[in-house]
This record gives sequence, C-alpha cells and structure tokens, in this order.
Amino acid sequence: MENTIEITKEYITLGQLLKEAGVIDTGGMAKIFLLEYTVFVNKEQDQRRGRKLYPGDVVEIEGAGVFEIASSSN
Repeated sequence: MENTIEITKEYITLGQLLKEAGVIDTGGMAKIFLLEYTVFVNKEQDQRRGRKLYPGDVVEIEGAGVFEIASSSN
C-alpha cells in the first residue's frame, strides 16, 4: 500500500519526510533512524537525511511502508 505525502514547496528532504510520515518525532532523530533502518528512494538505497525529494519520487521505508511525494494543488 502506498501513502501520499503532499508538499507545497518544490521539494522536501528525506528527514522532513520521516517526520511528516510519523516515522520519527523530531528532525534530530532522522540521522539515527537512517543509520538503523534501510530506506530506498526510487528503488535505490539512500540514507542521506538531506536528500531532496520531488513530486513523483517514491520512498520505501523499512517497517513503515511506501510513500509517494505529490505536489499539493494550492
């Protein structure tokens, strides 16, 4: 099952996505989370919390699910 994360800006970082998706409580937890769990961005493993995610990107987070980035229609 895919979840959609809508963004109003050009991009969101991987760390922001983790917080927005409810995977972590604070941005500071992103670094530790990414060291302990496998994350794939568009089917390629990526552990950089500053990785820019744009509409259309698909992020698979171990233990949390699959998230698609979408542009908010504001």
